Amino acid sequence: MSNFELVLKLLLQLTVILTICRIVTILGKRFLGQTDVVCEMIAGVMLGPSLFGAIAPGLQQWLFPKAPLILATGAKIPNPSMSILFAISQIGLAIYMFLIGLEFNTKLLKHNAKSAGLLSCAGIITPFILGALGSVLIYHNDDFFPKQVAPWAAALFLGASMTITAFPMLARIIYERGLAKTRLGTLALGAASIDDGVAWCLLAIVLASVKNSIFIAALAIGGGIGYVLFMVFFGRPIFRVFTLWTKRDGGLSRQTLTILLIVLMFISWFTDLTGIYAIFGAFIAGVVMPRGEFALLVRDRMESFTTSFLLPIFFVYSGLNTQIGLVNTPYLWVVTALILAIAIFGKGVACMLAVKFAGENWRESATIGTLMNARGLMELIILNVGLEQGIIAPTLFTIMVIMAVVTTLMASPLVNVLLQGTVYEQPLVQKVPNV
Repeated sequence: MSNFELVLKLLLQLTVILTICRIVTILGKRFLGQTDVVCEMIAGVMLGPSLFGAIAPGLQQWLFPKAPLILATGAKIPNPSMSILFAISQIGLAIYMFLIGLEFNTKLLKHNAKSAGLLSCAGIITPFILGALGSVLIYHNDDFFPKQVAPWAAALFLGASMTITAFPMLARIIYERGLAKTRLGTLALGAASIDDGVAWCLLAIVLASVKNSIFIAALAIGGGIGYVLFMVFFGRPIFRVFTLWTKRDGGLSRQTLTILLIVLMFISWFTDLTGIYAIFGAFIAGVVMPRGEFALLVRDRMESFTTSFLLPIFFVYSGLNTQIGLVNTPYLWVVTALILAIAIFGKGVACMLAVKFAGENWRESATIGTLMNARGLMELIILNVGLEQGIIAPTLFTIMVIMAVVTTLMASPLVNVLLQGTVYEQPLVQKVPNV
């Protein structure tokens, strides 16, 4: 495939992605009360083998080819067309998570440390235990775990999968509703970031067991802790130079923006290299960046293009890997219902009770529990890693995807109902324009 053909295919892919995302978003928001982010996830699934591939398999495979290319030597390489889409999606996600971190209110989190601590613990311990116990019930079925996977590795992986929260999606829901600077939004974002960090550490341990290398787990956990400490104690004072440059230039100059992007891309590369993934590195970078005029100007320059163009590519790319049709027997649907029940009670209900115990009212507690219960495409990411590494079988992958879709679809309508008549229904902070 020549470079010219790749460009042609990419331009057509982007046209289809943006068009379908816009149509689904308009319909989803008007008739289902869903946010942009959920609609884009649905659009991704629609463009994959579950719908588009079922209706026109030849056309779907031509537009989004997943089959690897076979070289003259017989070697197989990933299809370059999809590799380009993947790279663009990761860049967009990193920039978006940086913008979320830039909006993150650390002072408000400190003032609610008790609630945040209880929420985070409940969102980690309860779903992990229930997920690990669930793995015992289904471990001996080859449709769920390959034979070479040890029972404890299966328990760790399923527990970690239940622990995960749809951090980018939760962040965008909170961001779109103007809740990022509120106590409710800050609690959810803070706890979700901790929960996902723990989940990725557990995944690193599972991968280490599969690959017989403790180095993978040590690098991810040690690198993550070291990175956060460095950014808090050294990165924060260093990045104050961006405020000085902004004042000196009377605004955000092209040179300052370029340097900021260089820093962001390097941080994303480093955290990806250590195994804690670029999105968390970008988020922490945003958290420690200066606030005030500099932050406002950065969001003004980067936000619209990122949310309108780059981010939908991430959601659609992830949706292309989803195949719903594998769950085709009553037994598998019973297992699916069990997984869904474990997910909702282990995460949503447990987080709701934890926040209520910390002193919040029932409505706000239920809202946070609903937000934390959404798995979304972070779940798809960890499931894809498990599938590629041979930790789970395709059938369990599909069941877990269904759980992720259902828990995510629940979030927006429930949040809309729960916030009616509260101070959060018409937040005082400026809302992000719907895209």
